[in-house]
Amino acid sequence: MPFIRIWVHLIWSTKNREKIIPSEMKNILIEHIKSNCNEKGVWLDSINCVSDHIHLLISLNAEMPISKLVMLIKGESSHWINKNKLIRGKFQWQEEYIALSVSESIIPKVRDYIKNQEEHHRRITFSEEYDDFMKKYGVKIIQK
Repeated sequence: MPFIRIWVHLIWSTKNREKIIPSEMKNILIEHIKSNCNEKGVWLDSINCVSDHIHLLISLNAEMPISKLVMLIKGESSHWINKNKLIRGKFQWQEEYIALSVSESIIPKVRDYIKNQEEHHRRITFSEEYDDFMKKYGVKIIQK
């Protein structure tokens, strides 16, 4: 059996970055995603969300490419939200996502960053955070 330790920080937003995750739904959604990951054999280390996006710290396994993992979590959670009518209208996640490799040495820092999302977003919007990640990792943002 292979030994794989690849940490990935995943980030994605609600469709059109709408602020549609109410605070009273946050913990229910987080617990549901934790349970779903556990059932699928996905090692979810940290998770947090705010009204318009979510952060996860995951350790990949040998059988699950990032694209499939993200599709499973996003697809299943949006289906579950809609099936249980947890918000008005149809819930969707944005198609795009960010997947960043994380060095073992900074795992505690990433955990803290994810844990403190509410505090972080009192100072910076998700759009600003997204742009900062793109700049930090050298991705050119194409304005339409």
